[in-house]
Amino acid sequence: MDADRARTIEGVSPAATLAEKVEWLIRNLWPPHAEPPRNNVETAAAIARATGEDISSTTVWKLRTGRQDNPQLKTLTALATFFGVPIGYFGFPGESGPIDDDLTMKALRREVENGAVRPEVLRALVDLSPQARWVVDEMILAAARADRARADHARTHPPAP
Repeated sequence: MDADRARTIEGVSPAATLAEKVEWLIRNLWPPHAEPPRNNVETAAAIARATGEDISSTTVWKLRTGRQDNPQLKTLTALATFFGVPIGYFGFPGESGPIDDDLTMKALRREVENGAVRPEVLRALVDLSPQARWVVDEMILAAARADRARADHARTHPPAP
């Protein structure tokens, strides 16, 4: 599998927008010491508590939805600090390929450590023939697309109270 496809599996391609990168961090690299957020208010509060930087829920919402694509450096610094990523992760689209790879591997290692991905599954993947690995790659990519579409739909069409 080529590097661009590997990054796309996790939802952050080299051309990802700032909104896509922020959303990926929230979904995949939420710090284990912080309570998982249920909304933008809790997300902003967790970041503010951990970094001391006042960030509003409106700012989080704007970043996640792409309505703000040029935030202040202090906001990006708070996000980078909270998620443990280099500030360069938020660079211009297409410029953070190696960083994206490193973060994808960090997220995968955390999933293995938490038991969400079994190590024997990863070992089995390495042992597959190139043809079998291609089939698995395509299934993973399709599942990732379907999961993102479901999550996007849930975000834009919340259930009625």
